[in-house]
Amino acid sequence: MQFDDVILGRRSIRGYKPDPVPRALIEEIITLAMRAPSSMNSQPWNFYVVTGEPLDRIRAGNTERMVAGVPQSREFRIGQPFAGQHRDRQVGVAKQLFSAMGIARDDKDARQDWVLRGFRQFDAPVCVIVTYDRVLDGSDDTPFDCGAVANALVNAAWSRGLGAVINSQGIMQSPVVREHAGIADDQIIMKSIALGWPDDDFPANAVVSERKLVDEAAVFVGFET
Repeated sequence: MQFDDVILGRRSIRGYKPDPVPRALIEEIITLAMRAPSSMNSQPWNFYVVTGEPLDRIRAGNTERMVAGVPQSREFRIGQPFAGQHRDRQVGVAKQLFSAMGIARDDKDARQDWVLRGFRQFDAPVCVIVTYDRVLDGSDDTPFDCGAVANALVNAAWSRGLGAVINSQGIMQSPVVREHAGIADDQIIMKSIALGWPDDDFPANAVVSERKLVDEAAVFVGFET
């Protein structure tokens, strides 16, 4: 694929085929992703790539604890809920997804099942858990750097025919994730990325989220009009 094809064609994938993903292919993707820039070349990121029974145990633990009302325990700061235009965009993409899946506004069971898909890592065959070195906790640059490598990873995956979606639901219950992914004590869990072969028959996979215009996002200073 050409670079523009990857950037313009990529979309978040929330439905996957059960087919396994070769370890060599994942290593190739991570190698590419780690060419992402980082502050002063600090490269704070690490990856725990989970599949098979360990991933099934994470899925089960996440969903069981969330359904039971166990408070979430994300390790990276959460911040305040979205409001204003940011909340509008969040609601907007949710409406797109629910419409694609045929989930009615008053269908509480279907909406709940959709939420639980996130805690199951969207039933993807692979979960990549992005962590960063604990000694860097509190650094403003580190989350930025981890975002850069996550972006590079999903684009590299797409260029090779794989789908992905960056999410937080899969790491909401950090004790479960730590136990079954064997995450070292010197790491802080940042994000998770569901990864696998896209299921082209899954309706939500056709959803392309909207983007604001350059005129809304960019301020040009010193340019001739």
